[in-house]
Amino acid sequence: MNKRFFTYMPDPLLSALIILLLGYGLVVLYSAGGIVLVEKQMVRIVLGLVAFYLVTQIRPERFEQFTPLAYMGSIVLLVAVLLVGVQVKGAQRWLDLGITIQPSELCKFTLPMMVAWMFRHASLPPGWKHIFGALAVIGLCVGLIYKQPDLGTSILIAISGLFVIYLAGISWKLIGGAALLSMLSSPIIWHFMHEYQRQRVLMFLNPEADPLNRGWNIIQSKIAIGSGGFWGKGWTEGTQTQLDFLPEHSTDFILSVLSEEFGFFGVLLLFSLYLFIILRCLFIAQQAKNTYNRLLCGALTLIFFVYVVINAGMISGVLPVVGVPLPLVSYGGTSVLTLLASFGIITSVHSHKKLIQQ
Repeated sequence: MNKRFFTYMPDPLLSALIILLLGYGLVVLYSAGGIVLVEKQMVRIVLGLVAFYLVTQIRPERFEQFTPLAYMGSIVLLVAVLLVGVQVKGAQRWLDLGITIQPSELCKFTLPMMVAWMFRHASLPPGWKHIFGALAVIGLCVGLIYKQPDLGTSILIAISGLFVIYLAGISWKLIGGAALLSMLSSPIIWHFMHEYQRQRVLMFLNPEADPLNRGWNIIQSKIAIGSGGFWGKGWTEGTQTQLDFLPEHSTDFILSVLSEEFGFFGVLLLFSLYLFIILRCLFIAQQAKNTYNRLLCGALTLIFFVYVVINAGMISGVLPVVGVPLPLVSYGGTSVLTLLASFGIITSVHSHKKLIQQ
């Protein structure tokens, strides 16, 4: 094996920030789910960090070269989910390949890779031909995920692709027109939504209308957040969590656990880690030497930011509950692996930047 394959070290600052965030997440997860979940999560984190390091060793032009294959592989897996996927609680989102995987998670970086690949040789800002081509690629992927059904992930995947188009330099007039069109098409979107998705929107608007059933999650989450105060109740001392009033407290609502036990100070510390990670990634994206790498790193960073914002908005009642985990903190396997792999792509661009030609 070529010894040079293992000579490119990940960015030290970004690596340290990610490890601090993962460690903080394990501390909160212990309180939310106990030592068993922590042990399982640690295995996934180790695998994710291995993936993070190995991806860092791959030269960015290799990502560019294999992007169409990676995207088509994701599409094949999404089709397989619809045909032979594992169904849990009425949703068919997973594949059993000896281990259970969620292919939609892979699209969080294969889709922006594909859109960036389409713009790699285009003059920027892109013309209509490139924009419509990118929208078709986004629509295919998002449509398959929506059919699972998984509205939350399909929206996030769509945003990841649209971020690439945005970073390519489209005009604000076009962005405003698209936003206006989305607002005007809301009644049509409502018509095609599943009943449980409509209920989520209604509960977002008025959770007190069904406080013991559909509104329970967000009401208990708000109680947990508010009761934490500035310093919190103390580690493992959160009553909403320990008495099982707070649902999904190791996954979607783990930020509520953190808020109750560590208070505003703990949340501020967490968001500071997120902010430093995002700023470092944006700096790496700005330093990238070609269009593909700039667009890809920028989009991966911005979608990471959106995941944080949506989860925080969701557990505080500012946004509807759409089942988005808190990045690198919530319990979950595929999410950790894909996020750390995407950070590996970013650090690869940084580690190899002297070798990339304009």
